[in-house]
Amino acid sequence: MEHHSKYPIGHIIGFLLSIVLTLVALYVALYTNLSKTVIIWTIGFFAFLQAGVQLFMFMHVKEGENGKINVSNMIYSIIIAIVVVYGTIWVMHY
Repeated sequence: MEHHSKYPIGHIIGFLLSIVLTLVALYVALYTNLSKTVIIWTIGFFAFLQAGVQLFMFMHVKEGENGKINVSNMIYSIIIAIVVVYGTIWVMHY
């Protein structure tokens, strides 16, 4: 039986990490003299990190059977996310 505290410290940490990652990406985009390509890749990297933080802190990925991650669902979700992102970029570019 798991012990659940009244104070959601995990949610607070996840929220603060999400804010920090967003602010770092914003700083890179607005206040650095990097090339546009580097800025886009940096924002993408921080978006990937933030998605991971949100999956583990808010969506409770490890709260399945015996704390295992359902790999097939994760792979399917990643494929759908990649198709949506690159499909959107492709449509906006052409």
